[in-house]
Amino acid sequence: MNKTDIHVHAAVRRIPFSGGNPMDPESHYICDPEEMMETLKEQQITKAILMSSGEGPVEGVHSLGAYNSDCRQIAEESGGWFSWMCGIDPDDPDTVEDRMRMYRDQGAVGVGEVMVNQWLDSPYMSAVFAAAEKLHMPVLCHMSPEEGYSYGAADRAGLPLLEKTLRKYPELIFIGHSQVFWMEISGDCPKEGNRERSGFGRGPVQAGGTIERLFDSYPNLYADLSAYSGSCAIMRDERYGLYFLNKYQDRLMFGTDTFNRRTRFPLAEYLETKMKDGVLSREACEKIFTGNAEKLFFNHKHEE
Repeated sequence: MNKTDIHVHAAVRRIPFSGGNPMDPESHYICDPEEMMETLKEQQITKAILMSSGEGPVEGVHSLGAYNSDCRQIAEESGGWFSWMCGIDPDDPDTVEDRMRMYRDQGAVGVGEVMVNQWLDSPYMSAVFAAAEKLHMPVLCHMSPEEGYSYGAADRAGLPLLEKTLRKYPELIFIGHSQVFWMEISGDCPKEGNRERSGFGRGPVQAGGTIERLFDSYPNLYADLSAYSGSCAIMRDERYGLYFLNKYQDRLMFGTDTFNRRTRFPLAEYLETKMKDGVLSREACEKIFTGNAEKLFFNHKHEE
C-alpha cells in the first residue's frame, strides 16, 4: 500500500549526527535526499515531508540536519516528491507571524518539527500557535518533559499545557509526537521523572490515559505515529492499539522519523499485517497512510 511519510530528516549533503543507534556506529549520520528517497521508496512511501531545524543555527536549539532554506531546496529539486515544514526561531516573538507567512508563501506546508525547549505556554510558543492558527499551518511538536531537558516543547505530566493550547487555539491543528506525548496513552504514565516520562511504553495500556481524553475533547488534536514512540504506543497492547487506530483513524498520520537507510521502524508492516488479518479496516489504513496527510497538508487552501 502506498504511503505518505509526514516525518523525515535529510540534509542537502550527508552530515554526521550524534543521535544514531549507539549499537550501530555507522548509523550516526543524516543522509542526503537521494539516499532518503531510495530508502523510503523501498517501503512503498511515495511522498514525504521534511522536518526543518529552524531558520539557521541557534545556540541551545537542537538541530536535525536541514534548515528552512535547505528543506526548500531539497523539495524544489525533488519534482514534488518531498514537501517541507518550516521552523521558526525563538529570537523575536513579535515577528513570528510575518516569518511564518513568508515560509508558507515559499511552499512550507506546516510548522515542524518544533524542538525549541520552552514550556508550551511561553510567549514564543504562544506566538507560534496564534500565527499557525491564523495562517492555517499545522504544527508538529516534539514534546519534552521540562525546560532544560534535551529538546522539544515542554509540558508537565498529564499534558495540562497541551490541553490549555488546544482550548485556547481551537482552529489550530496540533500534531503530537515523541515519547512524552505517547507515554500518556496509558493511565499509568509516570507522573514525574524526566527519564521515566521520556521512555517507551511497555505492556497493557491502562484505562484513564490522557491522550484518549484529549482526542475525545479536542477535534484539533492530531498525532504523528512515527519513530519508536508511535510504534510502541500502538503495538504495546494489540487490543487497545487496534481500538485506538479504528476510533481515531481520521486524526492519525503515518511517519517514520527516518534519517538514513539504517533507521527502520516496524509500524508500517504491522499495520499492513493487521489489515490483511481483517482486524484493521482498509479504509482506516488508507486514511492513516495517506488520506489524512493529503487532507491536512496538500488539499488545504491557506485562507486568512
